[in-house]
Amino acid sequence: MLYHLLYPLSEKFFVLNVVRYLTFRTAMASLTAMFISFLLGPVLIRKLTQMQIGQSIRDDGPQSHLEKAGTPTMGGSLIIIAILIPTLLWADLKNSFVWAMTLVIGGYGLIGFIDDYLKVAKKNSKGLSANMKIVGQVVIGTAVAAIIYTAPGYSSLMPVPFFKQVHLDLGIIYIPFIVLVIVATSNTVNLTDGLDGLAIGPTMTSALTFTLLAYLAGHFKLANYLQITYVAGAGDLSIICGAIVGAGLGFLWFNTYPAQVFMGDVGSLSLGGALGAAACVTKNEILLILIGGIFVLEGLSVIIQVTSFKLTGKRVFAMAPIHHHYELKGWAEPKIIVRFWIISIILSLMALTSLKLR
Repeated sequence: MLYHLLYPLSEKFFVLNVVRYLTFRTAMASLTAMFISFLLGPVLIRKLTQMQIGQSIRDDGPQSHLEKAGTPTMGGSLIIIAILIPTLLWADLKNSFVWAMTLVIGGYGLIGFIDDYLKVAKKNSKGLSANMKIVGQVVIGTAVAAIIYTAPGYSSLMPVPFFKQVHLDLGIIYIPFIVLVIVATSNTVNLTDGLDGLAIGPTMTSALTFTLLAYLAGHFKLANYLQITYVAGAGDLSIICGAIVGAGLGFLWFNTYPAQVFMGDVGSLSLGGALGAAACVTKNEILLILIGGIFVLEGLSVIIQVTSFKLTGKRVFAMAPIHHHYELKGWAEPKIIVRFWIISIILSLMALTSLKLR
């Protein structure tokens, strides 16, 4: 809204000319999101505590987690607010990609909110059934995929990282593929959210990476120079991704070990969906595997564990997702968290090398 209000005035007032620049609006969105998180965080935590909206802990998990029972959850609602407000203030609201991202963040956040509410109301860790979650995610994901696919100039060609001019033409299959990417990313981020600050760290690293990739993909000259796919309008996603980074930093202030609040499914599902959608808009679906490598690792550990147990009756890991495996091996929680963050940073840096190594 501020963008649409101030942009026309930039021709009369030279100082407002900065509003024309995507880099300025991205920085402002990030700072706005961080400010909102710091401002509303204590209020939300106090309110959640008063309402006794505390986390239920699985009795079959690590015993060290039992002491976390009762810690306020649904803190992801703070992240969503801190992302959507800067988006509405600084992004171009005529951009269909902006609304696709807004839909996935709000829609998946709603699914997570219902799930978290049921967990709190019933005082158990089950919440919404897995089938209901998937159905809701697929329905919203399909709507988001349709918006992305039908955007002016958007192509069904998917580039292959590290190779020049190598593309896969998925045609109309691109729509269900986008849905798959969004749903899969959402659920793997959700699986990662098991330790204090574990999920938000790699989420911020990934979002920061997509801030750059979105800017480059939406800049015709830079995209041609780097030989990456130009996507008209993708640049405005850097504002949303920047807001995710700012909101994440603000949330981490309260979520760092030992956590004062958990993000809950309302946060993890929406953040994962946003990363998946950003990857699809910027044509980095394959590169997302590397950028979100921590999330992929967490998801694969669950798949391997379940498959092994069903086929052989034996478990590969002491417990899945894999961060619990290291807990049961005796690693301190902060050590697991920080090392996973480091790996996430390394993977994102490796992904960025694809811009030149072709």
